[in-house]
Amino acid sequence: MLGAALAAPAHAGADAASALLDAAGGGDLASVRRLVDAGAGLEARDGAGRTALLLATRANYVAIADLLISAGADVNAKDSQRDTPFLYAGAEGRDAILLAILATGRAKLRDTNRYGGTALIPAAHHGHPETVRILLGTDIDVDHVNDLGWTALLEAVILGDGGPVYQEIVGLLVDAGARPIPDRDGVTPLQPAERRGYSAIAARIRSGPKG
Repeated sequence: MLGAALAAPAHAGADAASALLDAAGGGDLASVRRLVDAGAGLEARDGAGRTALLLATRANYVAIADLLISAGADVNAKDSQRDTPFLYAGAEGRDAILLAILATGRAKLRDTNRYGGTALIPAAHHGHPETVRILLGTDIDVDHVNDLGWTALLEAVILGDGGPVYQEIVGLLVDAGARPIPDRDGVTPLQPAERRGYSAIAARIRSGPKG
């Protein structure tokens, strides 16, 4: 009898946590609020290791993410792919959520994704200049080198298209003091920029920081 009595609350807690994951991933703000107020576990994981906050971040459900962050959800909880709410918000330009995460002071700026990169590197690679600007306003390492041997500056050149968006990103990185660190083959950011005819980017790298 005692075992059954103890099992019931545990089962109820698991059900509430599962419901929270479903509500957060499905954009159901009212249900998320009700479940959080009822004490549902914020750090429960789905089959891919994602928390409710990471699910909300992936779907860009800003109000739900704000609620979960305010309730104390872990902004650095890693899933099975080593994504966290902070890293994903940075990588995919979820700027409103990123700002809410940074406002907590709990984001691990040195944390890395499955490629060994900080949030800044995929933000540059994926073409999110405002996200890059936000991250450069923190103490994040502008010259961090990922497991491929690439910095944010190198990725913006090699994986970008040389257009206005990537010109802006390169300018932001250069002005933040990004150095032309070569990759493992000795290729610097300037070399692919020149080779591909990205003249504006090449000139920006050559000119260095403004002011």
